[in-house]
Amino acid sequence: MARLFRGGSLGDSKRESSGSSSLRLSSSSSSVAAAMSAADLLSPFGQIGVPLSDPELRETAYEIFVAACRTTGSKPLTYIPQSERTPPSAERSSSLSPSASSLQKSITSTAASKMKKALGLKSSSSSKKGSPGKDNSPSKPSKKPATVGDLMRVQMRISEQTDSRIRKGLLRTAAGQLGKRVESMVLPLELLQQFKASDFSDQQEYEAWRSRNLKVLEAGLLVHPLVPLDKSDNASQRLRQIIRGASEKPIETGKNSESMQVLRSAVMSVACRSPDRSASDFCHWADGFPLNLHLYQMLLETCFDASEDGSIIDEIDEVLELLKKTWVILGINQMLHNLCFTWVFFHRFVTTAQVDIDLLHAADNHMDEVAKDAKSTKDSVYSKILSSTLSSILGWAEKRLLAYHDTFNASNIEYMQSIVSLGVSAARILVEDISNEYRRRRREETDVARSRVDTYIRSSLRTAFAQRMEQADSSRRSSKNQSTPIPVLSILAKDIGELASKEKELFSPILKRWHPLAAGVAVATLHSCYGNELKQFIAGVMELTPDTVQVLKAADKLEKDLVHIAVEDSVDSEDGGKSLIREMPPYEAESAIANLVKVWIKTRVDRLKDWVDRNLHQENWNPGANRENCAPSATEVLRIINETLDAFFQLPIPMHAAMLPDLLIELDRSLQHYALKVKSGCGTRSSYMPSLPTLTRCEVGSKLWKKKEKPQNLPKRRSQVGSRDSNSFGLPQLCVRMNSVHYIWTELENLEKKIKTCLRNVESAQSDISNGLEISFELTLASCQEGIQQLCETTAYKVIFRDLSHVLWDALYIGETASSRIDPFIKELDPILEMISNTVHNRVRNRVVTALMKASFDGFLLVLLAGGPLRAFSRQDSQIIDEDFRSLKDIYLADGDGLPQELVEKASSQVKNVLPLFHADTESLIERFRRLITETYGASAKSRYPLPPTSGNWNPTEANTVLRVLCHRNDESATRFLKKTYNLPKKL
Repeated sequence: MARLFRGGSLGDSKRESSGSSSLRLSSSSSSVAAAMSAADLLSPFGQIGVPLSDPELRETAYEIFVAACRTTGSKPLTYIPQSERTPPSAERSSSLSPSASSLQKSITSTAASKMKKALGLKSSSSSKKGSPGKDNSPSKPSKKPATVGDLMRVQMRISEQTDSRIRKGLLRTAAGQLGKRVESMVLPLELLQQFKASDFSDQQEYEAWRSRNLKVLEAGLLVHPLVPLDKSDNASQRLRQIIRGASEKPIETGKNSESMQVLRSAVMSVACRSPDRSASDFCHWADGFPLNLHLYQMLLETCFDASEDGSIIDEIDEVLELLKKTWVILGINQMLHNLCFTWVFFHRFVTTAQVDIDLLHAADNHMDEVAKDAKSTKDSVYSKILSSTLSSILGWAEKRLLAYHDTFNASNIEYMQSIVSLGVSAARILVEDISNEYRRRRREETDVARSRVDTYIRSSLRTAFAQRMEQADSSRRSSKNQSTPIPVLSILAKDIGELASKEKELFSPILKRWHPLAAGVAVATLHSCYGNELKQFIAGVMELTPDTVQVLKAADKLEKDLVHIAVEDSVDSEDGGKSLIREMPPYEAESAIANLVKVWIKTRVDRLKDWVDRNLHQENWNPGANRENCAPSATEVLRIINETLDAFFQLPIPMHAAMLPDLLIELDRSLQHYALKVKSGCGTRSSYMPSLPTLTRCEVGSKLWKKKEKPQNLPKRRSQVGSRDSNSFGLPQLCVRMNSVHYIWTELENLEKKIKTCLRNVESAQSDISNGLEISFELTLASCQEGIQQLCETTAYKVIFRDLSHVLWDALYIGETASSRIDPFIKELDPILEMISNTVHNRVRNRVVTALMKASFDGFLLVLLAGGPLRAFSRQDSQIIDEDFRSLKDIYLADGDGLPQELVEKASSQVKNVLPLFHADTESLIERFRRLITETYGASAKSRYPLPPTSGNWNPTEANTVLRVLCHRNDESATRFLKKTYNLPKKL
């Protein structure tokens, strides 16, 4: 916004005044400032419509003043000879009329002015350099007006020669029209009657004088008559023709010529018309609007010292008392006087470089009288003039107040309160006393002052914000060559914070008089302006960068500062500041940073998951790739996790502790994903368990048991494992998989320690650590535990039921028991145990061997109880079975170097519980079976024994286990019982 003031008073908010406290300017700069300020301050009274210059209006006004002061309204003019005008003695005053006496009153200026007191002004008699006309130059004698009449002449810049001519003319008029009141005369006409060319120093002066008087007659009688003219009015048409013709054929003045008689006839016919059309000798020639207001303004301006910039004279009381005498001629009343006087004070302040704050105070104080008048009248003409005048004042004030940051600073802040007061008073009168709209809506109790000030605050702050925005952008461009240029919004946030502080300290205390939440409204406006810029910035941000974080941190700090000011300012308001806070929706800078961090986390994690899937697909799981015998992908995934953590804690954000849980969850899921991928495709224990064959009974005495034949119709293993072979799922590869999962598991503790260490280095996180921020990888931990368990079991059952099936499931006790014992199985199991011991990490080794032991014990029982019709045992074979099982246990004990004996004994308890059944005779087995069936199914089951289901939980107290021992008993009694009870076949 362009600067609205110029100069050093109200104009230059960009620099502090270097002059005195009065803020006076040099004569040249003052005149420039006054001219520029007056240029945008048009007269509210309107154009006269006749080319009358200010000097011409001033001389006419002086003529009216002198004429009015030589007679009171009801008394006739009195002839006073020239000899009595000069005051040779004090006795001359007795020959003067009361008015003339007041005009010739001596100036004493000792008592303080009552008017100055009323206007809140200090008496200047002791501080001013002198009264008008006084020259303080030591080389010149002091000279000042001796009377009020002389003072008025000097103030209105009338020469002594002109003054003498005017008085002479008035004396002649009085001598020729004794007893006639001044309001019954048309002064320009009477003066034209009295003077001819020879009364002037030169022809040019005479012609200018004659032309002025004719223009005044035209303005007062034809252009702005008090009583409107009819189109058919012959006198006015004749007068117009006479005035126009005077330019071609000048009127002969100074005598009773024919042209003067014609002029007088036309003038008096128009001037003596009354508003009610009644006969009247009152002449209306200077009381039409706006001519009368322009003339009265010239008179009121005599209240200001002509020799100084706008100072008010000490003799203002006497001058105003005399000016009242002109009201009857000019049609002025008290209301119009108050309005004009307010305007003159204001106009004088503006046109004298706005340096005399007393003028501003006077205009502001006198506005109270205008406000009272506005409420007491409904006169349409007055209301029109009032509206125009106040609109002009308000327009000028609002140009300054709508951008008061450009107008005011610490050096001229004293002017602000008066300008705001003046503008608010004008607005209040315009809205409350003139606006019909306000009257219709008055019930809403509109607070005009608060509303206007609210507008000034918001407009000025928006303008100031836009300027700071431009400055910030300029600063950013100038810092482009620096290594780390500062983002625009970071610069702007700092500038706006300073602007808010300046507003609170400098402007808000003044504006609070009219708006209790001035500071709050200001910061709410700044909050909104910055918020709009921030919203656009955030919308364009796609990733977390140092610049982004710097801007958001600056925005967060700015918002906290602004909200603090708003809350502080509204603590005593009715709603406690809630309405203001609602105007300040949170920037949510922290939320924006958090969202960007989440995007950063997601990008990193997605990249990590893709890497895991790609590398695990290519992993060959060969042992010896590193000293941990784990997959390279395991060490690599942990390296990536560590790099991600380092990068996270290097992010320039103020909320590491707050965002850490989000990162931990995703990293936990990523490591869990790795652990799950490692074990996927390896199968489970059930993947390698053979399906149980159908129950059969032995064929006692068959030659089958005397020959070593290749097993036929053996139940095959039920495989659920993919076709990928030993390259990925061989025993060495499974061992590497176990080591890899175990390596991840063991490194979790190191990751947690690393995170806690990094957190301690983040200042903002200290309290979070003390508050017990939970740092753990629960999902990964559970998956690693489950994965190791599954891999151990899968490896064990794969070895027993697939890799060694040819010496266990396919060979053990096939045919004669004594000739197909456990030794081949143990022989092939031993190197497998050796390889596991050398490959698997020592903390996992015992778990794998234990799983292998349990799988071999399960396989041993499966051979005994579900081995199919090719296996049959007599009571004598029980001794061999016991010996073989002891051998199987011994390989795991390894003479004390293997598994703990108590662990082996515990794992072998199921087998040891079942083996006594092979020692029992057939009858006792049958009796045990019948008892168990009856206990399970009740007495009704004795008539027909139901076939007990296979649970796989072999137990001597379970009917199905006993039944299976009978099925494999190489005994006639057992075969008959099974034939009779269940009709079991002898072969599959």
